[in-house]
Amino acid sequence: MKLLHCSDLHLGRRLHGAPLLEDQRAVLNQILALAQTEAVDAVLLAGDLYDKPVPPVEAVGLLDWFLTELSRLGCAVLAVSGNHDSPERLAFAASLLGTSRVYLAPAFEGAAPPVRLEDRFGPVDFYLLPFLKPVHVRRVYPEAELETYTDAVAQVLSHWTLDPEARNVLLAHQLVTGSVRSESETISIGGMDHVDAEAFGGFDYVALGHLHRAQDVGPGLRYAGSPLAYSFSEGGQEKSVTLVELGEKGNVAVTARPLTPLHPVRSLRGGLEDLLEGESEDYLRITLTGGDLPNSFARLQSRYPNLLKLEYAQGPAGALPEAETLPVQSPEALLAAFYESRWEEPLSEDQWALARRLMEEIWEDGL
Repeated sequence: MKLLHCSDLHLGRRLHGAPLLEDQRAVLNQILALAQTEAVDAVLLAGDLYDKPVPPVEAVGLLDWFLTELSRLGCAVLAVSGNHDSPERLAFAASLLGTSRVYLAPAFEGAAPPVRLEDRFGPVDFYLLPFLKPVHVRRVYPEAELETYTDAVAQVLSHWTLDPEARNVLLAHQLVTGSVRSESETISIGGMDHVDAEAFGGFDYVALGHLHRAQDVGPGLRYAGSPLAYSFSEGGQEKSVTLVELGEKGNVAVTARPLTPLHPVRSLRGGLEDLLEGESEDYLRITLTGGDLPNSFARLQSRYPNLLKLEYAQGPAGALPEAETLPVQSPEALLAAFYESRWEEPLSEDQWALARRLMEEIWEDGL
């Protein structure tokens, strides 16, 4: 069975104010072409289909078009909500769409039964796990002892009994410990949102979403990454989707298939006169050496119409000045320091458990 693993479409997103719907439609067309030429059996969408819980109408229309075109190709579509999505809105008309083999994970109310597809090697069970916080899981399983994201995910997975004869695939949108982030991703307080890779044991393949850099984070655990660069820190990354080929039980082949952006995201640096000799329609961040010259932005924009950010280097030879580096402390570290300064002893394990639970609930409304 051939699967095309995608994630983090972030439909409706802007890059420093620039709308990206045209770029997103172009890259979705490439994904459709890959699905057709590879004759994939299913497309896996591992969360953050939208950029906001209430997406703009144009983004809704774009996703509607994309799902319709995938359905016309005859492949199944399986999708989970990410931390940027509203699970209730994303799951609208899920029962109706299921008749067209478009399977959308419902808002979390417990471990839902898997979606089963078949090929010549037998069944493949797909388990759909939307983005979860421990507070979501406690509502459904109030008796469970949950202190961490790992506990929460493990609790949900414990309610699934995997068929040892079937090939089992999990779609999830979580942050796996040890993975590499980009600046465009939402960072949770104190690194509390990490899930240990061991929590996902037992699956033949885990299709992950949440991080924008394509990467393997363990045997059979992979982030497909975002199809476009959504920050200048991602400008040097080759964006791709992941082709997964499931043979008989235990035989999984994974390859990355590159995507070509309509407007690459890049950073340039140099003097004004030198830069004015070039031109590009890429999305650009330019660092201008030699100081702030009159009308620099307008003059550069005449050569670089998609100039999104202009910065000015300072110091000799255009070098950036050395900045004082301030220590960055997590909320957990700040709490520990405050408690010790007040009571002259460290927090106990029970106090830490209570503190983490309260932090989690306070920040629940954030992404």
